[in-house]
Amino acid sequence: MGITPIIEFIAAKHGVRYAPNTRETVRDDAVKHFIEHGLFLRNPDQPDRPVTSPKTVYQIEPHALMRLRAYETQEWPSLLANYLEGWSGILKEIQRGRSLVRIPVTLPGGGKLTLSPGGQNPLIQQIVHEFCSRFAPGGEVLYLGDAEDKFIHLVSERLSELGARLSSAAKIPDVIVFDKRRNWLLLIEAVTSAGPVDGKRRKELKALFAGCSVGLVFVTCFETRKAMQGFLSQIAWESEVWIAEDSEHLIHFNGERYLGPYPDALPGGGV
Repeated sequence: MGITPIIEFIAAKHGVRYAPNTRETVRDDAVKHFIEHGLFLRNPDQPDRPVTSPKTVYQIEPHALMRLRAYETQEWPSLLANYLEGWSGILKEIQRGRSLVRIPVTLPGGGKLTLSPGGQNPLIQQIVHEFCSRFAPGGEVLYLGDAEDKFIHLVSERLSELGARLSSAAKIPDVIVFDKRRNWLLLIEAVTSAGPVDGKRRKELKALFAGCSVGLVFVTCFETRKAMQGFLSQIAWESEVWIAEDSEHLIHFNGERYLGPYPDALPGGGV
């Protein structure tokens, strides 16, 4: 069941009521820890479901459930001892299953990491593997976001050298790539359902990276042309669009420059 049914179950069975707006707190402060310790399974019905999906569900791990049902019986002490003895093996098996559905990403420098399944992460994989190799060859990926771990890949020292200081509260673009050859910082948004670089987002990114000593390039990425259609009216001028299914091409939204920073996005540029 999902978080809301869990809250309703607690209210019905235990008389403890949590407000509807505490769903994230219940998930982050309780359910998340049960998952990490192997007591809960996330999306056992569809392991590749995005972790941010509203359809996300949880299930008590079968080995643990069997023991819990024996609580306060004569068998409980021995069953508990048996479970704790084999717990590490159970946890490894769960983690192995999780790894099978994670998305592998190989960074330009050869480093490897994995992203949680679903959502925009398959597109982020394509951005790193396809976009970077074609339009920022030799570029350094300084940041990758993940729904499960916002800072799964962050080269904070390098960003600081360039004048960027990102806090955990900042609305960071999905991918940040430094093109040393051209002294550009590519700020990339991967869009599957929301979040293109529109006029408002472009201003936000300029403000967030205002202290940078390099030019800023704004890029919105989509999986397909069809996916882009609903966002065409929102794309900011003086930005770029890349479509994964047409990976060799880039769409430039107006202006005299092709894939490059405009005067207002250069160090010391105006508003």
